[in-house]
Amino acid sequence: MEETRCVIPVIKSPTDYQAYRISPNDTNRLAIVFDPSTTDFSLTYCVEIFDIGGKTPPNRHQLAVEMFFVLKGEGLATCDGKSVRIQAGDSLLVPPTGTHVIENTGKDRLYALCIMIPNEDFAELIRSGTPVELDEEDLRVLRRSDVLVPY
Repeated sequence: MEETRCVIPVIKSPTDYQAYRISPNDTNRLAIVFDPSTTDFSLTYCVEIFDIGGKTPPNRHQLAVEMFFVLKGEGLATCDGKSVRIQAGDSLLVPPTGTHVIENTGKDRLYALCIMIPNEDFAELIRSGTPVELDEEDLRVLRRSDVLVPY
């Protein structure tokens, strides 16, 4: 008979997320939701928050696939020289070795879920940066309390 293992889910709320700027002059912040230190899996799941006009530096990952889901805002995603406009509800998949940039082109902050598999030291890079606080606007978006639900 096969032994079953009880799996206890890990649950976090936005006030549990730890946020960082990787470099002091970065115009984006990353709030870690799950990473190998909390999941025992080689993945990083975070919310990337771009200030108005903010963008990532060009970057690439040797092995990892990076996926984005835009929660709020609009921007421009560029991968290997090809650009596409993105907005709330859009998904983006960046394959390994794709040099990419995400840029906020809107009038408000841009918020995107970001998942990287495998981790490829992404969480460690984020945590090596400067810790920052999530402000009230960030928490409203992450709790989805910024959206009025029609009845």
